[in-house]
Amino acid sequence: MAAMVQKTKFVLTTSGRFLNDVLSFIVFTHLDVLDFVLCYVYKIIDFFIEADWKPCYCSSAKAAITSSGKIFLSERGESKIVHLTSSKLQLEEISDTLYTRPSLVYEVSKSTVKRLKVDGTCNSSGSSMIQSCEKIKKRRNSRSTFTIDSTIVEMLQGRIGGHQSLPIPRWSDCDCKTCTSWTSSGKETLFVKADGAKDNVQEDVLFIHGFISSSAFWTETLYPNFSKSAMSKYRLFAVDLLGFGRSPKPTDSLYTLREHLDMIERSVLEPYKVKGFHIVAHSLGCILALALAVKHPGSVKSLTLLAPPYFPLPKDEQATQYMMRRVAPRRVWPFIAFGASIACWYEHISRTICLLICKNHRLWEFLTKLITRNRIRTYLMEGFFLHTHNAAWHTLHNIICGTAGKIEGYLDEVKNRLKCDIIIFHGKDDELIPVECSYNVKSRIPRAHVKVVENKDHITIVVGRQKAFAMELEEIWRNAGD
Repeated sequence: MAAMVQKTKFVLTTSGRFLNDVLSFIVFTHLDVLDFVLCYVYKIIDFFIEADWKPCYCSSAKAAITSSGKIFLSERGESKIVHLTSSKLQLEEISDTLYTRPSLVYEVSKSTVKRLKVDGTCNSSGSSMIQSCEKIKKRRNSRSTFTIDSTIVEMLQGRIGGHQSLPIPRWSDCDCKTCTSWTSSGKETLFVKADGAKDNVQEDVLFIHGFISSSAFWTETLYPNFSKSAMSKYRLFAVDLLGFGRSPKPTDSLYTLREHLDMIERSVLEPYKVKGFHIVAHSLGCILALALAVKHPGSVKSLTLLAPPYFPLPKDEQATQYMMRRVAPRRVWPFIAFGASIACWYEHISRTICLLICKNHRLWEFLTKLITRNRIRTYLMEGFFLHTHNAAWHTLHNIICGTAGKIEGYLDEVKNRLKCDIIIFHGKDDELIPVECSYNVKSRIPRAHVKVVENKDHITIVVGRQKAFAMELEEIWRNAGD
């Protein structure tokens, strides 16, 4: 009987996986075509509304050394740097996934060719396909160090050309008071929700939210549930990351790791004179937390990570591309993976979604409040609505994908240089970032403690258990002090 049950389960699982693969191929093949069409639709609309052809990452790469001489490259050892008047931007901070996103048909043909190659059953047609794929791969890997995607070139030229440091929103972005308050204030710092101790501050805590979220992920869940003792001892800082929530959303930013870290330092560590601090980070925020900890190893008192997106890199795999395929597998199920795939693979479809949702966020917020009548979930939805496509697109690629080759270095630095406690929480039912990611972190940092929470996913690891999690954090901070 048990063997029969196992066999039935195996058949159902295999059938379900096959059906998901077939449906995904059909859906995403059509989405490839739709995104191609939308590219030209937006070019036309942008030209008529903004009187300018706006660059996108469908453009072919072109040499970064321009005839005007405004942008030039120099090599210092192995690093490649674009010089921008008094500032500079390292090219390795810009992920190649922004402009190298092969279609699903190409991906399937490549995997088919690999199988043919392994089996040794290639005919002459298969051999030519292999040679073609190998040439493409070789050409991509040997890309000239003096070539950058044309979109990056045009964005950098725009910066040098004397444009405003705080540009107005694009026509497809929301121009409401909440979304543009940073342009009128003239402050180029993040929105920070500070709470807790004001006098006799003993310790500081920095909260960093995840992708397409805001400080409300913490302030509306944890802040009200900390004990009076904790609120009198700890000074709490929850930030809206650059491009999200009520923070600045510059249209000329590439939202690189350096820009995000600089803004956190300029908005929290420097003005509040923070010397030592605890860090609590979720999802994408874990990458920023690790980079910040490496930058300030002597200042971090404890490091609490929720669902860190760390996938060890297999041999002969390109880090950025591998990470993109893991977090955005182009599958229709589970639904959260489908959403991530849309956001990551399709520049113009994701822009359309932002146009429909984010530009009209006030309507959606009203409907959410009317339907849910749940204050916490309403605030979480507000965080989901308040961002621009430019911010989400570049942050997703330059932080999650672009840092894939650096994460192991950060983890090793944390293991060797930081003496603080590292605690990792993960929902067992997380379908976006699997539990194995937390154990992968522990494999690099053996002293890290992993706690898997039953029946919780990527969001409910906090939402729905905020009181229990607040108590767990207080205990972590107390132990770090002891």
